[in-house]
Parts: sequence; C-alpha cells; structure tokens
Amino acid sequence: MAAVEKPIVDKMSASMTSSITGMGLGGITGLATALSTLSCHCEQPITICGMPTNYVPGLSANYNISSFCQRPGQTRRWPMQRAGPTAQFKPGRSHSTGALHRLNHSSRNSPNTQYIHNLICKLADQNERRRRQDAMEMIPQSFYDQQPLKVELTEFYSRDNAKEHHTEQYDLVNDNIFPNPILRRGQKFLFAVRFDRISDKQQDVIHVVFCCGPKPNVTKGTRVILPVQWNTQPCLFQFPRDVIGSGIGMSVGLPRIQDASTLTTTVGTTVTMSPVSTVRDTSTYGVRRSSFGNEPAPAQPSPLSPHGTIERPVIDRFSAVTPPPPTYGRSVGTQQGCTQNPTNFISESDKWDISIHRQDGNTITFQVNIPSTAPVGLWNCWVQTNRLGQRDNRNDYKCDEDIYILFNPWCREDTVYMENDESKKEYVLKEHGKLWCGTWSQPIGRKWIFGQFDDVVLPACIYLLERSGLEHSERGNPIRICRAISSMIDANNDDDGLMVGRYDGEYKDGVAPHAWTGSVAILERYLTDGGRPVEYGQCWVFSGLVVTICRALGIPCRSVTNYVSAHDTNGTFTIDKFFDKEGNVVPNGPDEDCYDSCWNFHVWNDVWMQRPDLPQGYGGWQIIDSTPQEGAESVFKCGPASLEAVRRGEVGFQYDTAFIYSEINSELCHFQQEDNSQWGFARVASNQNQVGRKLVTKNPSADDAEGDSDLLEITQEYKASNGSGPDRLSVIASCRGFQRLQQYYEMPNQSQDDVTFDLMDIEVVPYGQPFDCSMNIQNKSTEDRTILCILTASSCYYTGAIASRLRRAQGEFIIRAGQREVLKLHVTPQEYMDKLVDHSMIKVHAMAYVNQTHQAWSDEDDFPLHKPKLQIQARGQLSVGQESSLVFSFQNPLTVHLTECYFTFEGPGIQRPRQARIRDVKPGELVSYQDKVLPQREGDIHVVATFSSRQIDEIFGSAVINVKG
Repeated sequence: MAAVEKPIVDKMSASMTSSITGMGLGGITGLATALSTLSCHCEQPITICGMPTNYVPGLSANYNISSFCQRPGQTRRWPMQRAGPTAQFKPGRSHSTGALHRLNHSSRNSPNTQYIHNLICKLADQNERRRRQDAMEMIPQSFYDQQPLKVELTEFYSRDNAKEHHTEQYDLVNDNIFPNPILRRGQKFLFAVRFDRISDKQQDVIHVVFCCGPKPNVTKGTRVILPVQWNTQPCLFQFPRDVIGSGIGMSVGLPRIQDASTLTTTVGTTVTMSPVSTVRDTSTYGVRRSSFGNEPAPAQPSPLSPHGTIERPVIDRFSAVTPPPPTYGRSVGTQQGCTQNPTNFISESDKWDISIHRQDGNTITFQVNIPSTAPVGLWNCWVQTNRLGQRDNRNDYKCDEDIYILFNPWCREDTVYMENDESKKEYVLKEHGKLWCGTWSQPIGRKWIFGQFDDVVLPACIYLLERSGLEHSERGNPIRICRAISSMIDANNDDDGLMVGRYDGEYKDGVAPHAWTGSVAILERYLTDGGRPVEYGQCWVFSGLVVTICRALGIPCRSVTNYVSAHDTNGTFTIDKFFDKEGNVVPNGPDEDCYDSCWNFHVWNDVWMQRPDLPQGYGGWQIIDSTPQEGAESVFKCGPASLEAVRRGEVGFQYDTAFIYSEINSELCHFQQEDNSQWGFARVASNQNQVGRKLVTKNPSADDAEGDSDLLEITQEYKASNGSGPDRLSVIASCRGFQRLQQYYEMPNQSQDDVTFDLMDIEVVPYGQPFDCSMNIQNKSTEDRTILCILTASSCYYTGAIASRLRRAQGEFIIRAGQREVLKLHVTPQEYMDKLVDHSMIKVHAMAYVNQTHQAWSDEDDFPLHKPKLQIQARGQLSVGQESSLVFSFQNPLTVHLTECYFTFEGPGIQRPRQARIRDVKPGELVSYQDKVLPQREGDIHVVATFSSRQIDEIFGSAVINVKG
C-alpha cells in the first residue's frame, strides 16, 4: 500500500512547491487550488543549471509541502519524508513506526527520550508555522481584498498640458486655488490617479468615463467609456506630447540622463535626447478633494507633485539629424517618433483612446487622446472601478475638475485648422484688436479688449451655448456653433441673448454702447446678473463679443466692417428711398411697407473653417452676422456664409448667402414723386457702386495704438474685380424672379442729360467747428438751363436714419450755357451741437431737377465730426506686483460745462474693467485723472479708456504700457 501511494506523494509535493514558487510572479490561483484540494499532479521536475524550477529559497527541493498545509490540532494526511538531499524513504514505515524504531534501538536511550521526541515535534511545528506565514505573505493583499479600487486623488496637470495645447494663457488654467484643465481636441493629454492600493492587473477593472451635457449618451458621442487595458503602452516618445508630465508626481527613482544620446524609432527617425529639468511649478497645485468625503481641500502641494528637481529626457526638435523628423499630423501618415503602425494611427487618431503612460505604486498616469471631432464645451471625468466579474460592486469617483475642450486650429484634422502661424497668433491668441466705425472716406478705428483668456469668458461661453438650445452632440461642428453664436449675441423678442441692441440714443437705464472698452465687462455682468441680457450694445459691440467668444472656443475670428451696408427687406437687391416733389423723404415708401435702409457702416465677423457641406474651394473665411435684421428659420441668425461663395455670387449656398450678398452688392435707388407716372413715382437716381463701398479689418501685421495705420482693406476678397466675377445683374435676376419689377427699376433715357452734378466730399471737421456742404453744377449744353436744387444737412444715426434736420437750402436758378456754379450750405456749431446723436454723424443730401430736359439727379454723403483723443500715460516704469499710476487726459472742446462725467478703462494684466466718476469739467479745461493700478503681468500691455458725459461722449484712446517683471 505504501508503495502505491509514494508516486502520488511525490507528485503532490512537486505541485505544491511549484505553486508557492509561482506566488512571487502572480500565480495565486495555483496556490489556492492546492490549499483546497491537495490533489494536484504535475510532470517530473525540470532543472535549470542543476537547480529545480520549483526551488524555494531556504527550503530543500524535497521538503514535504504537506507540512505547510497542516493546521494546529490536525494530523498529517501523508507520511513525512526526512528533510535534506540524502533522506531516503523506506516503504512500509510510517512516521510513527520510524520514531518508535529509533526510540527502541537508540544507544542513548534514557528517561529524557520522550522529552527529546516532544522537543523535535515542537520545533518542527514552529518551523512549519513560520514557513506557512512566509508563504501567505507572498500572496498580494488584493487576492483576499475583494473590494474594488478607490480613488484617493486625481491630478490633471492643467499647466503642463496647457503648454502643449496652446491654452496656457487662460486664467482658469493659472488659478492658484483650483486650476481647470483646458484642452484642445485632436491632441493627447496626461492625468494621474492615485488609488488606495496597488492595482491587481488580473482582478481590477478600471474605466475612465468622460461626459458632456445633462444627458450624456454613448451613441451621440457625449458619453465616452474608455476601458483601461493593462497591456497597452503608449509610443516610445511622441514629441512633444509624451514627454509632458513625464515623471511628474511619480518620478522618484527615475534615472537621470547625464549625456545626450540618440534614439531611433521604428519609423527610422533619429532624434536627439538631452536632459532638462522639469518645468512644473509644484507650489501652486492643490490637493483634490475625495468624492467620498466632505472635508475641504488642504492647502499643501499635491502628493502627486515631484519632491525635488528631476531631470527628464526630451526630444530636441532642432537637432541636426538626418533624416528630419516627420511632421505630426495625419497628412504624414504617422506621429512624430511614434512606434506604432502608421496605418493604425490614422484610424486611431479620430477616436477616444486611453493608455497607461506610467505607473508608480498605487499611482497611475494615463494618456488620453481627444478626437478631432469631439464636441467642444464643458466635460466631466469619472473613474469607475470594480473587480473582475463583479460589475454590481462598483466605485464611481467624479473628478472635481471641470474640463474644457476647445477647437484646435493647430490640428490638421480639425475643421478649423489654420496653417499660418502668424495668422493663428492674430486670430486666435491676440487679446486686443480694432473695430472700425466712421465712414468709408473717414474710417475711425476703436481699440477693443477682447480678453478671451479672462476667467469669466469660458464659463459665459458655455452658458450661452446652453441657452442657445444647440444639442451637445452637434457642438463638434463649428458650423452649428457659429450659427448658434450669431443667434445668441443680440437679444430680441424671440430669444434671450447676451446683449440688448439699441440705436435711438436713449441709454439712461443701461450703459451706452460707446462706453464699453471690451468684452470682459459685458460677459461678467451677464454672469453676475443671472443670464439677464446686458444693456446696451450695437453691431460693432456685438462683433467684438463674437471675436471674444469664437477665439475663446478656439475658432479663428476677425471683425469686418462694411461701409455703406445695405439692408434689403423685400428681396429686390435694391435699397429704395422715396422723396416727394419738394425733396422731403417719404418714410417707409408710398405704401408704408418699404423698410429698406443703408447703414453708414455695419460690422460683422469672419470665422475660419472648412465647409464639408459645400463643394471644394468654399472653405476658409465664413461670414456670420450677430446683428441679423431678418429672421432665418424663425430665429434671428445669419451665417456662416462662405466668403468665396459671396464673391462668386453663388447665392444658393448655405447659409444666408443671398442676404449677405445683398448687403454689399445692392443697388441704391431714389424715387421721386411724379404726376405722369403710372404708380406715382419715377426713378431719378441709381448707384450700383455705392453699397459695399469699402470693407476693412485690422491688419494682422500692424498694430497702431494711437492712429489708424493698421487698417487693411479687404474689398477685393468680398467683391470680384471688374470682369473677373459673375454678371451682377444675372445674379440679382436669378434671385428676384419677378419680371414685373423690371419696369419699375428701369432708368429713363439719359441721352438728353447735359448738366452734371457733383456733391463734394467734406474734409475732416473737428467737433465744435463749422462746416460747409458744397454741390458743383456744370451746364455742358449750348442753351441755358433752369435748375431746381435742394441741399439738406441732417444729423443721423449710423444706421442711416435721420435724427434731426440741421439746415436746408432750396432754390431755382438759371445756369448759362457752358458755365459752372457752386451751391454751398453753411452750418454752425450752434445749429448742430444739441442735435447730434451716436457717432456724431452728419448726412448731406442733394437733389436737382432740370426743367427743360426733365433730368433728375440725387446723391448723398455722410461724414463724422472728429472728437479729441484721450491720452494715456504711466507714472514712471511699471513693474509686476508694484503699485503704480496711470494718467488719463484730454481737453474739453466745448464752451460749456461737462456734467455726469466718468472714465471707463481696462488693460489685461494691469487693470480689470473699471469705471471711475469724476467732478464736472469746465469749458475748454484740460482734464487729467490719475488712478492706481497693480500690474500682474509683464510685457507690453494694451490699455483702452473712454470718457463720457451728458454733453459729450465717445472720447476714447489707447496706449501700450510696458511692464517689467
């Protein structure tokens, strides 16, 4: 019987020893099975270099493993062999019989024999307990602990990721208490999670979930579940994304590289590696509060922060190597320095992806890829943990950080990609610019602080998108985003927008449009008032807000001014004005249903994006108008319309292309009451070149804080040059579709016109000075001509509407054959001072009628009165953190006292938007006001200020103030 059981004992011993050996390598299941069944079988032991593979340090290879399995009070289930390599087993002799044999035949038999026997048994049992304890300690705690991992801490490395995502200028990223991660889609970012214990790769399951909106949905792309694959590894080095945060928070023990070395990737690219010190400032990182408790966040550095200066390798982009490193982007087919298959990378770059970047103990650093099509906006991150096969027993941890995901003009796969770096600096990163007002002959640039990096801007943008009703699943499409923005800026009766538009000059219950200096104050008031529309704004203010919002979201944007901008309300591509026989305007036309108008200037925006919904070649700048005068889809919104489609006259392309085309290509028509006309009016004047006279924007390569030399005319981008574009009349005819209209818009036969008329342009007129309106008349015929002339000067709003008549001259006189006459109208300051409205615009209108030939003529012109500039100076050299002073000054151009006076000024990094009231100003006085500032940022800071009073307003100025660090 003993001979039969011996092989079984040997097999069991080898199996159990092998199980213990495997524990150090994670083989826990084998030991558990052996402990429960004690019936494992294995092949003959295999030796390597003469040592058994089941060798356990401190134990003989033939040590009976059954002694490990004995519990106190239990007997051994198998006979025990002697310890040692020379021990031999004798069949038929059990442990008891062998012991009795030794006791009976020992030459040293004495009364102490029983004591010795008991002693050896006791020592053997103690040794067994120690070996059993050693074996149990080799089993990881996770084998017994069936609870899933718990998250103790998260760190999103907001500042480090921001440097690579071009978001380091956002105030939310640089918040000293609670920085928010602001990321751009189409790139990778790193974040770390510290768990309550070391993870078990075989039993622990981790999912990282990103959610957007109140009802995130997987199929709509607003809920993303990323399972952590323990066998996934990121690329060896992906410059510069993979080295961001390398070693941050979990880099203790990271070897320092003393000498530069080279590394060759699988794509054959050689790059140089050199040691640098980590750039992370750990003093400003706060500890994240656990979601399992309500205790406040302590004010010490994050435990995930490095404990000292750590050197880590980076790839030197400018090293002289051959061949040059490939450019990051899908157009090349692979990532720079990436070791994965290029064909796989193309498909993987458009998907959410997560990989383990680094693991140190219970802290894991993840690398997440955001696809270039992800919805932009506010995202939340959840970390879900459970044990394998135990989905019901799950821990959910919501990260405290609000994650902002933006468009990415630096990513080729993003539809807002802009190739030129200088253009990205101007249209995405620049915090200041100019909005152009005035008239086409005298443009006036107003400095504006966009302030897209201020801490109130992104939250306000997110709130506006929520109020717009745009689905979260559609917020990855810049076309839909821009269309929503155009509808949410101007508040009207149909929706609650950001700002109330007003054009009648009555601003007592709000802030006058000309008193704003930038977008930040408007957005901040909007948030603090609970989303109530701010009062008041006009088209140029709306345009400045659109620039701020678009640039904050990552969409390249610029402000564009169209001088002499048409508002065609009946789709005729004409701006119709009606006059009676005396030359007086007939409001709203003879049937009181014509609301056409022609604005002195109108400001909208161009946004940069591709248009996959249009044929190739219509991408690039797209026009959106946040001051739409006509409703589209039952909502007041306009655009985006392809600028190229407008230039080509492709008015059938989306969105609102025909309306925008009419704003710059409509015909200006004047009708005068005529008794002989079938419908009571006859067309007396027509001008096809007046509308869209000039389109301008700020020059990206120039910056003039005191003058207007940085104006850039872009009329040729909007309107085709002579002979290169489509026939304008064909485009208009295709849109009109009404043959009956042609008879009304046909001009009478002009072959008998032998008298020329010319309304002279007026030069710059300072505010408070008189001016003359002049009209030249030349009789080119050989006969005398009797001419009826009417010349009128009026104050007007910039929308073209008449505010007050200043002076009017009318008369009939005879001009001899071949002679020239000049008709003048003189206007004094006393006649216009109390009748001016916004922008101090003067409209001059002239009409003439030749009795002999029935020739009729009409023309008009607008010009602004120029006010004094506001001067801004610094008291001495400004330095960061040191209190300094700014001085604002101008001279009162009026001979009256100025009352209810106040300054409004701001400068990013020097002073947030502020309003300061001052005393009354005497007539002709040189006003000087000084205010204290505390600079927070070094470099050249642009400061903008305005002065307003009851008697005069719109006195503004700007300056560049240098601040030393």
